[in-house]
Amino acid sequence: MSKIMEYFQILTQIPHCSENTEQLLAFLVDFAQERAYKVEVDESKNIFISKGKPNLCLQAHYDMVCMGKAPCIETYIEEGWMRAKDASLGADNGMAIAMMMEIMDNNINIEILLTAEEEIGLIGANKVAFDLQSDYMLNLDSEDEAEVYIGCAGGVDITAFKQDEYSDGEGECYEIAVKGLVGGHSGVDIDKGIASAIKVLGAYLEENKITQLASIYAGERRNSIPANAVAIIRSIKPLENKGEVSVRILKESPKVLSEGYQIITLIENFKHGVHLHNEDLGIPDVSINLAILTADEKGGIKIETSARAMDSQSLEKLSKETLEFFASYGFDTVLEDKYPAWKPDISEFTKLVDEEMKKEFSKSKFMAIHAGLECGVIAQKYPHIKFASIGPTIRYPHSTREEVNILSVERTHKVLEGIIQRLS
Repeated sequence: MSKIMEYFQILTQIPHCSENTEQLLAFLVDFAQERAYKVEVDESKNIFISKGKPNLCLQAHYDMVCMGKAPCIETYIEEGWMRAKDASLGADNGMAIAMMMEIMDNNINIEILLTAEEEIGLIGANKVAFDLQSDYMLNLDSEDEAEVYIGCAGGVDITAFKQDEYSDGEGECYEIAVKGLVGGHSGVDIDKGIASAIKVLGAYLEENKITQLASIYAGERRNSIPANAVAIIRSIKPLENKGEVSVRILKESPKVLSEGYQIITLIENFKHGVHLHNEDLGIPDVSINLAILTADEKGGIKIETSARAMDSQSLEKLSKETLEFFASYGFDTVLEDKYPAWKPDISEFTKLVDEEMKKEFSKSKFMAIHAGLECGVIAQKYPHIKFASIGPTIRYPHSTREEVNILSVERTHKVLEGIIQRLS
């Protein structure tokens, strides 16, 4: 096993789910300082590592989306791919950190920016204010080898709230569950035909004309396509399993939400998924993920969505349409954690990265991604810096199917070394 993979294996054993990254923060600070790198940590827990006077900054985030058993991660290798047993792997973005650790082992003059809480809204990137000296920044959060990313989607989190009340119900009590769907990233996987557990659940409830909703807990993370959804309902007519929906009778007589039927109708009518495709880039242009839906014991209903678009005008239009949709069902809404799109830009730096990619893979292409890369946020703060993004092949991030191609890691690291050498 290469040094990079050994380092990644170490990282998998240090918990670093979003909002629980203190152990990895301490580890990375110690690792860099032990190798005589200067280290700064800001109030948002971003880490800035530097040595010498380089003109290249490597950038990644150090939190991960924990799904399944994560942060308890047990890795295994199968046919050249590393995976985790019943857990997200954390190759997004841990493999980038492992490559940076190898760079520091070699005592290379470099700047390294590791941001906090990327997976829950680019929080760290929005707070970055270090005195970066580099003219170029290479983000290592892309997930396809032989591709140079030069643009990304902007996005905003839209959350809807409504206060309902409970009243008496009638009929049998049922648990209606959709569990263990494949899930996926709400940006890069939104056009792959992955079923949303919330939409599957809603379709079943609508088909069976269910109007009595006692409770619902659906979805896992705002930036993940829902893999699980469970509702407790009352029904006069008997219900049966169907497809991915399992039905279980409960010996309970819960009260039901007075406007539960509206929630079911809302799920059915919400336009989850791709709204517009970008034919030039071959990726979604506008999309929205119906991510999480819950109802608490006091009748408070909360819906969380993640909206994305490749330009600011389309994002504004989608946001307005979504707010109007929720308002038609009596919901109040808030927009949070908005981040800008990174307009595709071919520069001398991206051409250099492209050349190094072709040396290793004999091919390369410029790409944009339908997800929020931190480049878009950081570029607004440092307009003098030129950006590009690369990374090894990672499939199914943000899910228990996440996997990384080991050979791709090694070859991408060679590309990284070539870029560093040319800019040193």
